[in-house]
Amino acid sequence: MKELVLVIAKALVDHPSDVRVSEKEDARGNLVYGLSVHPSDVGKVIGKQGRIAKALRTVVSSAAVKSGRRVTIDIDS
Repeated sequence: MKELVLVIAKALVDHPSDVRVSEKEDARGNLVYGLSVHPSDVGKVIGKQGRIAKALRTVVSSAAVKSGRRVTIDIDS
């Protein structure tokens, strides 16, 4: 799952070397991926009205169904 987020994010940005994905578990046992990108690329990852971020979250949530866990993505600059 982490690799999926990393591959998609690197394809969207101008500075792929600055893309970082951290993985942690929240109190309810859900996986939370923190996506960190170069400050000038934050808009490209979020998209107009958050459409790209929503699509990224949808793809990752769909892929997580196999594992039976809930997954969320937090985008940081």
